[in-house]
Amino acid sequence: MHTRLAPRLIPALIALAFSGTAAASGFQLQNQTGSGNGNAFAGAAATAEDAGTVMWNPAGMTYLPKGHNISAAATALVRTIDYKDKGSVATPGFPIGTTDGGNAGGTSLVPAFYWAYALNDRLSLGLGVSPTFGNVTEYDFDFVGRNAGYFAEIKQININPSVAWKVNERFSIGGGLNFAHNETHFRQGLAFLGAAATTNHLDVKGDDWALGYNFGAMFQVAPTTRIGVTYRSELEFDLEGKQKTTVTNFGSPLLANQKIDAKLKTPASASLALSHMASDRLELLADVTWTDWSVVDTIQLKSKASGANLSALSYNFKDTWRVGIGANYQLNDAWKLRFGVAYDKSPVKSAADRTMTLPDSDRTWLSFGAKYRISPKMSLDLGYTYLMFAHAKTARAVEFPSGVTRQTINGEWDNDVHIIATQLNYNF
Repeated sequence: MHTRLAPRLIPALIALAFSGTAAASGFQLQNQTGSGNGNAFAGAAATAEDAGTVMWNPAGMTYLPKGHNISAAATALVRTIDYKDKGSVATPGFPIGTTDGGNAGGTSLVPAFYWAYALNDRLSLGLGVSPTFGNVTEYDFDFVGRNAGYFAEIKQININPSVAWKVNERFSIGGGLNFAHNETHFRQGLAFLGAAATTNHLDVKGDDWALGYNFGAMFQVAPTTRIGVTYRSELEFDLEGKQKTTVTNFGSPLLANQKIDAKLKTPASASLALSHMASDRLELLADVTWTDWSVVDTIQLKSKASGANLSALSYNFKDTWRVGIGANYQLNDAWKLRFGVAYDKSPVKSAADRTMTLPDSDRTWLSFGAKYRISPKMSLDLGYTYLMFAHAKTARAVEFPSGVTRQTINGEWDNDVHIIATQLNYNF
């Protein structure tokens, strides 16, 4: 009769993974370089300004200065996730939380490292290492929505060896492999009958490695105009881990301490970008990016011991588009100024699909920054972005057992993110 408790594990495996409060929509962490932050990452797949092009478009390595190019970035994400309850309801006898949970955001640091090296005039090698996801969403335990999730954390690192080939003066191609490790941790309350519901909770951890690929091309269509196209593949993690619970008064195997597994997919994406020198000082940037969020539909949880399906949860995501425009202005030999705006759609279709650890909504990027040339071989990037989120509501049902709604979490969020990034670039 307890077939809906285990599905609440599923947010364990994807809720934070799809926690878009940190950067791009869904679970993507856009902030992979410090230099791009000042442009809202507009035109990132066409700029090839530093070794960070390993991430955005590996073909861009053929445009970098000869020798070794190194970029080391650090980005601070200061997030506010502020929930306000708007009349959550519960079946009598199934206690609900009593508070709005406090600020579920906080501050996190995103480091990244990139290296590119030209073996000769045509062939370049590169390596990127960055945590593509790394946020924490945590409400107080007495949060009104605790039975739909009150804590989620994901740690994912991506190792991206790459190669690029300059076909001719107008055309370059590149590609790479992506070795990614994902570790996910989730906690939620349990919608039990009686007082036990105010203390019982479920704790789930899982991790796995996955292999994917990315490729790109750059076209120098005119001396002042460059077009970049890039594609990054889907990754599929077969997460394995453990389920632990405080429950002692129910004998259901779905609630037992046991090993579990589940599939977690990260979507494919493709980008078309433009860099155009309007003058010898002004560079205009633009891009449009598609993300295949519709691969996130129904996620199935399984018992590791028996292989039996425990339950499933539908997120019903939709594909999304992101558009950005920006500019760089070379003020003098030492300083380059950056500006950018972007609009990023959310994959969440409705309030009923929006989870507590995924208060995701459409967002607007407002960015500015600068590059300072320390020496002919060294430069420093600084950038700031403010993310404004559209109004986000939830009407999330908590079922126990399956098909029987015991609680409905009705509320809304006031979210924003401040992003401060720096990056040191060195060529030798």
